[in-house]
Amino acid sequence: MTYAQGRFIHDADSHLMELSDCLDLYFEKGLLQRFHDVPAFKAKVAQETWAEAARKKHKDAEFRADMGDQIMLRKDFDAQGSFLAEDRPAALDAMGFASQLVFTTFCLGNFGLDQGKDMELCYGAADAHNRMMTDFCSVDPRLLATVYIPLEDFDRAKASTAKALKMGAKALMVPSLCPQNHSPSHVALDPVWAMAEEAGIPVLFHVGGEEKLNRIYKENGLPPVPDFHGGDDNFTSVSYLPIPNAVMQTLATLIFDGVLDRFPKLKWGAIELGASWLPGWMKAIDSAAHAFVRNEERLQNLSDKPSNIARRQLRVAPYPHEDAGWIIANSGEEMCLFSSDFPHVEGGRNPLKRFDQSLESVSAAARDRFYVDNFVDLMGEGLPQNLRRPPELNVAS
Repeated sequence: MTYAQGRFIHDADSHLMELSDCLDLYFEKGLLQRFHDVPAFKAKVAQETWAEAARKKHKDAEFRADMGDQIMLRKDFDAQGSFLAEDRPAALDAMGFASQLVFTTFCLGNFGLDQGKDMELCYGAADAHNRMMTDFCSVDPRLLATVYIPLEDFDRAKASTAKALKMGAKALMVPSLCPQNHSPSHVALDPVWAMAEEAGIPVLFHVGGEEKLNRIYKENGLPPVPDFHGGDDNFTSVSYLPIPNAVMQTLATLIFDGVLDRFPKLKWGAIELGASWLPGWMKAIDSAAHAFVRNEERLQNLSDKPSNIARRQLRVAPYPHEDAGWIIANSGEEMCLFSSDFPHVEGGRNPLKRFDQSLESVSAAARDRFYVDNFVDLMGEGLPQNLRRPPELNVAS
């Protein structure tokens, strides 16, 4: 029996656990050494001793013998299909999900290059990542490759998007952090959104491209607080709190500046950024529009209340520890998605159980939308027709 136990479920968040040489085959040769000299890349390589140990484990027949049985118990580099493409279909079989959106781990944040001056290398790294991701996911149509598009340079963003679509991208991932010199709503980025809309695939925000906690908050005169990996690179209770700040500001700006109205068929997703913020944010954007509508023509030209525009085009994935039932009740049944975060530790060993418990307060139809239909709506043409929903599965009531 699979982890999903025969239930029909789409997974809005899963990951690779790439090793440090993952981009070497996909980088333009003239840029590779410059990339290897990037401080953020060097820092990641310095932490890789345990990943190399995992590479050896995955060659061990005894370790591999019960991979399927351990599918939700082994995490990160130890998990089946975490970095070996040939193992990922079997891992998905063991989980039993109908499809999975697949994100990077190693390349989240694009090594800080978006905030630098070397745009050739910034987009070179993104393109290499996109080749790697689409290549990995090509082993199984259930694996839906996300590609990364920096928004720093208008022409390069357009070119990278065109290349990624030709590679077979199923979703565009963009940073929630504002570009250095212009708004993410700048009209010169419209060609990117137009290509995504025409292709019928969504634009996604994901943790890793957000505004980080000011590290001075950690200078409190007390002993350091370790993250859940025992180090200082991942989240703690304090650094967890600002995760959605940038995506809230960016999405509001995109709505107010008319981007969602200019591309009304384009869907947007916020993945692994939590969702407890969603109901209050929807109230806040309506309040802001109400307060300033007399003075701002852009607000007068909106097709609907900002919260209704969000309901029409935005989908959000709660964390398993959040009260998904409360979020749905206070935002709308059409907005939330299931995600496992496989194989990351943060997703836990039984996300289905945690979500099921928090969804006891909502209708069967709302639960069905959470596990199936909202994902189908988000993905559009990025999800093959034969994977969307089996004909015999009727909407629960």
